[in-house]
Amino acid sequence: MKIQKSPTRFSRRSGFTLLEIVIVLGIIAVLLGGSIMLLKNVGSGAKLQRVDADFNAVGSALMTYKINAGNYPTTQQGLQALVTKPSNSPVPRRWTELSKKVPLDPWQNPYGYRFPGKKDTAEFELYSKGPDGVESTADDLSSQDE
Repeated sequence: MKIQKSPTRFSRRSGFTLLEIVIVLGIIAVLLGGSIMLLKNVGSGAKLQRVDADFNAVGSALMTYKINAGNYPTTQQGLQALVTKPSNSPVPRRWTELSKKVPLDPWQNPYGYRFPGKKDTAEFELYSKGPDGVESTADDLSSQDE
């Protein structure tokens, strides 16, 4: 007669325990949280690059305006002079629409314009109020900055 061994409860293991699954999910959560925090600053860098690109595009339109009109728009005429013909002095001799609308900065505020500029009075200055949306603060960006 053969004696059969009774199977033990722990002789064969299949699957994962609840503790193992919780530990793995915890590790994944920590890794994702760290990645999100690192990627948070990537968006602000992209916004700064967009401001530079907008300064270049609007600056090109302003140079074209000067070629056509003989001078840059005044501070009072502003960037709207690229969209609609100014009615106040100096009225441009030759005017063409150079933009469909005045662009907004990445923080959804209109770009500022002044002529003459603060640093270089012979040139125009485009500026953004930056993330805080308040003019004349440390986070402002200007086309005349280096």
